[in-house]
Amino acid sequence: MKNLDVRLLVIPLVGGVLVSVLAIGGGHFSAPVHALSEEVADVATVGEKRQPVPMSEMLELAQEALRQTVLNVDDYTARLIKQEQDRGGVLQPPSEAFIKVLTRHPRGKPGGPLKVYMRFDSPANIQGREVIWVENENDGKLQVREAGMIGSMMTVPLEPDSFLAMRGQRYPITELGLTRLLEKLIQRGGVDREDPDVQVFKTEGHVFDGRERTLLQIERSQPSGREGDFSLAELVLDRQKNLVVRFRSFGWPESEFDSPPIIESYEYRDLKINVGLTRDDFSTSNPDYTFAK
Repeated sequence: MKNLDVRLLVIPLVGGVLVSVLAIGGGHFSAPVHALSEEVADVATVGEKRQPVPMSEMLELAQEALRQTVLNVDDYTARLIKQEQDRGGVLQPPSEAFIKVLTRHPRGKPGGPLKVYMRFDSPANIQGREVIWVENENDGKLQVREAGMIGSMMTVPLEPDSFLAMRGQRYPITELGLTRLLEKLIQRGGVDREDPDVQVFKTEGHVFDGRERTLLQIERSQPSGREGDFSLAELVLDRQKNLVVRFRSFGWPESEFDSPPIIESYEYRDLKINVGLTRDDFSTSNPDYTFAK
C-alpha cells in the first residue's frame, strides 16, 4: 500500500483516540466532579504555623516570583502532574507527563517563542504519547505522535485550540508553563484584593516534593458569582528558587458533608531549571523521540 493510502487509513484511527495534548492529557472521563483523586484530596494544611496574611502580601510574593522567573529562568524540565475539570465541568483523571519547556524570556528578555515537549506516562491509555509545540513554527500546530502501533506510524499536526486538542482539556498548550501560571495568579489576586469575603493564610514549612516550601491558601466565604469562582485556592511557593511549584483550586461542595470539588491542579515535581535545552529538544527528528520519520 502506498504511503498516502496508509495516512488516509491512520488519520481517523489516530483522531479517534487523541483526547488531550495539553499539560495533562487524559481521556474523556464522565466521573462526578466531586470525585477527587487521592493525591489531591488533602484540601488544606492546618497547623501551628498557619497564619492569616493580607492579600497584598500574597500578591507581593507572586509578583516577585514572576519577576525572578522572567529574569532567571530560560528553560526547565519537570514531571507535570495535572488534574482538572474540562470546559464542560467534567473532572478528568489525573495524568503525568515529562516536560521540557523553553520560556518566552530566555536570558531575561521577553518576546521569544515558547517551546514545549511532552511525553505522557499516565494514564495508561495515553502512555507514550509525545507532543511538540513551538510557537510560530509548523503553522502554529502541535506535532503529536500517538501511543500504540497505529499511532506511531505517523505524526499528526493539530491546531492547539482544535476540537481534538481541546477535548477533555481546560486550557490549550499555549497556556502551559510556570510564567503563565504566575500571571494568572496575580490577575486573580488583584480582583480579590479588596474583597471582604476573601482571606489569605500562609504556612511556612509545608513539605512538597521532599522539601519545605511556603503554602498560601486563599479562602472565600461565599460564592463571588464571577467566572472561575472557587471556595479555596492553594499555591506552593519555592522561596529558594522563587517559583510556584503547585497550584490547586476547589469549587463549592454540594453540602456541608461533601469535600469541595477540585477545579484544577498543577504540580511541577523534580523541577530542574536552566538545563541548557536546545533546538533538538523540540524537534521531531530527535533520535531520542519516537515521532514518525
